[in-house]
Amino acid sequence: MRAVGCTAGRLSVVERPEPRPGTGQVLIDVLRCGICGSDLHAREHCDELAEVARETGYEDFMRSEQEVVMGHEFCGEVVEHGPRSRRSVPAGTTVVALPLLRAGATVHAIGLSAAAPGAYAEQLLVEESLAMPVPNGLAPEVATLTEPMAVAWHAVRRGEVKRRTVAIVIGCGPIGLSVICMLKASGVRTVIASDFSAGRRALARACGADVVVDPALDSPYASAEQHGHLVTLPAALDTALGAMEKLQRMPLPWHHVWRTAEKLGATTPKSPVVCECVGVPGVIDQIIAGAPLFSRVVVVGVCMGADRIRPAMAINKEIDLRFVIGYTPIEFRDTLHMLAEGKVNAAPLVTGSVGLEGVDNAFAALGDPEAHAKILVDPKSSAGAP
Repeated sequence: MRAVGCTAGRLSVVERPEPRPGTGQVLIDVLRCGICGSDLHAREHCDELAEVARETGYEDFMRSEQEVVMGHEFCGEVVEHGPRSRRSVPAGTTVVALPLLRAGATVHAIGLSAAAPGAYAEQLLVEESLAMPVPNGLAPEVATLTEPMAVAWHAVRRGEVKRRTVAIVIGCGPIGLSVICMLKASGVRTVIASDFSAGRRALARACGADVVVDPALDSPYASAEQHGHLVTLPAALDTALGAMEKLQRMPLPWHHVWRTAEKLGATTPKSPVVCECVGVPGVIDQIIAGAPLFSRVVVVGVCMGADRIRPAMAINKEIDLRFVIGYTPIEFRDTLHMLAEGKVNAAPLVTGSVGLEGVDNAFAALGDPEAHAKILVDPKSSAGAP
C-alpha cells in the first residue's frame, strides 16, 4: 500500500506492506486523516518528545532515524477483522477510532510510533474495541474531526467551565479553534479569543467566539473588572476586609454566616478559565501575570522545550494551573455524537485537503497562520497542494 513516511524530518510517499489485522484488530481503508499540530511538532522535535515519553515509561515514541507513518485523526471503512474478533462493527461500516494499538505487550500511540503506523496511508489497523461507527451519515470530512474535538472537549471538562464562566482562549490555531467550538457547544455564554493572526481571529469568530482580540492592540483580560473579576491583590484584600466589617455588624456570629455562605458558593471569587492553546515557551508565565486573581489556567498547547514560570506570581494570585492530554473513551464517543447531531460547529476548521503526494506541501502551508487551520489528507485524491 501507499503511505507517507517521515524519516529525519523528510516526508515522502513510500510503498509499505499491506497491514494484517491481529487478534481483536480491524483493518480499515482510510477515508480521511487530519494533519494535527502535534504531527508538525513531532516531525521536527520527535527525539525530544521521545525522551520525555521515555521518562514516563514509554520507550517506543517515534525517533528521527526511523521511518514512521504519522496521522492519528482519521475516519475509515472497515475491510477485514482479525482473529477472535467480535465483529461488532461489520465490514463496510464507516468508523472512527481512538488512536491506540496493542502490539505484543505494549499499547502504542497510532501515528506517533513506528510500532503503530498512522493514517497518512491507504490502510490502517485499529483496535476493534476502540472503533466506533459513524452515526447519522456524518461525512468523513467531519467525522475525522472527532479526535481533535475530543481533545478540546476533555480540556473544557477539565477546566470545569460553567455556562456563566468567562472563558478566555489564548491562541486560535486548530486546537484553540476546537476549544472555542466545544465551549460554545457546551453553552458557555462569554468566550474571548486572542490571536495575533487576522486570519485566525476570523476563524475564531466563525467558530462562535463572542469577543475576538488582537493582543498586539488590546489585552484579552481588559474586561475582567466588568465581569466582576479581581485584578489586583489590594482589591482582593479590600474585598476580604469589607466582608468582615459587614459580617461583624450582623446579629449572628460571623463565622456561622461565613460557613453558610461558603456552602452556597458565595465566598468563592468570580474568576475566568483561561485556555492556553499556543504551546510556546513564555506563554504560560504571561498568562499567569496577566490573568485576574484566582484564574484557572488549562494548558492545552504542547510546548516542545523547557519553559519557565514565576511560582511567586502564581502563588500571590492563587492561580489554578492544570495540564491536559488526550481524552477518555466516553469523551471521544460523546464528541462523535455531538458532531453527528449538529451540536458542534466544526466546519470552519477545515481549510484544505490534499492527497498523499501533497502532505509535505500541506505541512509547509500550515506554517502560515493566515492561510490554513486544518488540512485533511484524502488517500484517494491526487491533489498535490491544499
